[in-house]
Amino acid sequence: MKKIPVISCAFMVAVMAAASCSNKKPGINYMPDMAYSRAYETNSENDIFPDKQTNRTPVEGTITRDQLLPFRVEKDSGSDTTNFAKARTVQNPLPPLNEADMKEAERLYLIYCGICHGAKLDGNGPLWKDGDGAFPVMPKNLLDPTIVSQGDGQIFYTITYGKNMMGSYASELNPKQRWMVIDYIREKQGVKKTAATTAADSSSAAK
Repeated sequence: MKKIPVISCAFMVAVMAAASCSNKKPGINYMPDMAYSRAYETNSENDIFPDKQTNRTPVEGTITRDQLLPFRVEKDSGSDTTNFAKARTVQNPLPPLNEADMKEAERLYLIYCGICHGAKLDGNGPLWKDGDGAFPVMPKNLLDPTIVSQGDGQIFYTITYGKNMMGSYASELNPKQRWMVIDYIREKQGVKKTAATTAADSSSAAK
């Protein structure tokens, strides 16, 4: 008698298994667009495009929502300084930095700029070291009036493309970081930051 429940359970399992493997047609699909997507799958073949690829690269100039607009001033060729002068009109698009952001800007400056221009911005960094360093020529004193009088865009131009003996730091500092460093430099120079211009007028480098 004790075997009857076991046999019954085994029989029910067998019946259910047989029923699930039958060729019975499924019910009516009343929302086919949910079951079968009309959109192309990411890696599927696509006859719309010549290369048959569904994946497409973004349109030139596409940026993310949180990305700063491109720096529209191109690098001067040779000894020409036309574009450097033009960069003067570009203002720093970042709002005033809070305490944490200014601390990060200081950290970035000391890592990438202080080695040449010095922690005090006086040009006496470790590579100059009062003339005993590796550099034969003293780096720019960022507190010099000729530098203080430059526009934010001109400093951004210099960091992005390099100028004279200074190379480009575009690969070390992203656009936002470059503007943050400029804010730090301006604070040390005692230059009061003006209100940021509209995004269309004050934009950062597309690198």
